[in-house]
Amino acid sequence: MGRVSQAQAAENRRRVVETASRLFREQGTHISVADLMKASGLTHGGFYKQFASKEALVDEATAHAFDELAQLHKDGLERHAGQRDAAQRALIDAYLSVEHRDRAADGCPVAALAGDIARETGDREARRVYTKGVDDFAGFLATDDQDGIARLCTMLGALVLARATKGSPLSEEILTTARTALTKSS
Repeated sequence: MGRVSQAQAAENRRRVVETASRLFREQGTHISVADLMKASGLTHGGFYKQFASKEALVDEATAHAFDELAQLHKDGLERHAGQRDAAQRALIDAYLSVEHRDRAADGCPVAALAGDIARETGDREARRVYTKGVDDFAGFLATDDQDGIARLCTMLGALVLARATKGSPLSEEILTTARTALTKSS
């Protein structure tokens, strides 16, 4: 089999990072390299041509997930003509929705990766990216009247609990109650 072009190698790497970002949010970072590469449509051996280690991929996939989140916030502001309160309200409504609860792979990396990042040891890039992402998200949620960290903790806690109780009436009640608590003054 011949060598792949630089352009194809870059495309393969992008595909692996995007696939890893989704699978890590959906299943956790414990997913095997073999399963990840299969989901990417590439060979297991190809992984080591692209990444020094699985940890390097976790770092890059985490950064990718938080770049998506930052873009979502930017797009929300643009969609609401720079009106931060309207963009925040729309984000809270979408975040605390059944659709978001049920689509972890496309969802918030703060909620999906918290447990995995907490178990990381040492000063890893993934932890640094995660910490900055949490800080940026809280900053986006801050208002004159409400602390962004408190709002984020409420949203995150509600989403995690709603996912854990999915299939019961309590799940949707958690989402509704948190959404109401966060938007009643806006």
